[in-house]
Amino acid sequence: MPKTKPLLLGLAAALLLGGCAALVDKRATSRENAFEAQFPPTGQLLQVNGTTVHADVRGSGPDLVLIHGASGNTRDFTFDLVGRLTDRYRVIALDRPGLGWTDSIGDQTDNPLAQADLLRAAANQLDVRDPIVLGHSYGGAVTMGWALRDPSGPSALVLVSGATYPWPGELSRWYDFMNSSIGEHTAVPLITAFAPESRVDDIVAGIFEPQDPPKGYVDYIGAGLSARRESLIANSEQVGNLKPYLAAMAPKYPELTMPIEIVHGDADDTVYLDVHSSRMARELPNARLTVLPGIGHMPHHADPQAIVDAIDRAAARAGIR
Repeated sequence: MPKTKPLLLGLAAALLLGGCAALVDKRATSRENAFEAQFPPTGQLLQVNGTTVHADVRGSGPDLVLIHGASGNTRDFTFDLVGRLTDRYRVIALDRPGLGWTDSIGDQTDNPLAQADLLRAAANQLDVRDPIVLGHSYGGAVTMGWALRDPSGPSALVLVSGATYPWPGELSRWYDFMNSSIGEHTAVPLITAFAPESRVDDIVAGIFEPQDPPKGYVDYIGAGLSARRESLIANSEQVGNLKPYLAAMAPKYPELTMPIEIVHGDADDTVYLDVHSSRMARELPNARLTVLPGIGHMPHHADPQAIVDAIDRAAARAGIR
């Protein structure tokens, strides 16, 4: 673990032993309220079988659904990409369960197939028909889950740096701790209550490497929403538990016949090109891969036109444009 994590654990123990749990809870609640006031929903809140789902709908044309990655929300797309598409698509950006303004779904929050079921139901409420479904990073797993659950539904898929196959090795033990009862009741509230907002710049910079985040992105994205306790827990469970779901899903991918466009940067050290996108391009004859030289994990910001072009190719291959 990084050095800051043992320090955090020590602080957690000291605070709890000192009887400060109520103080931590109060401060965490105050910060959560402030984050939510600062970054309200940009779209509409749907009620889907008792679960709130946030949907930002803009533009007109064939339906295009956007599914964000880990720790994210719809603002990652509405910052720039959506504005490049609304002249010829009806763009529906959805917050995934437990993130942004969408509720968690209990013990299924970490299941990309269950996430896809909820988002499909929300899309149905919006009369979405034959959509192109695009997923970035973790959203790629949910996109594949959407297609597996409803093979005749999407007209095409677009995967952007998508996490779609089980990877060699294991994730940091930090996820094991965060997903434990101790982590949930110590580290999580402490992060919400005390993590400095100045850390956001460093975290975002790491996600964008080797590119820089676009000007204004940090102020717009609503990182505070991801620092809420429920969102921290949901994200940790989703990332930490993803691998076995992908191991079960991947053997079924060859059953899918819709066009699949894949875009991945060869400098992505978060979701590896060779493990995920290159493998899909090798194994699925309906998958076409575009590799972006020198681009990291956020190609929809580093080279948004490449993503627009991939969407247009998917639409053309599906015969909807």
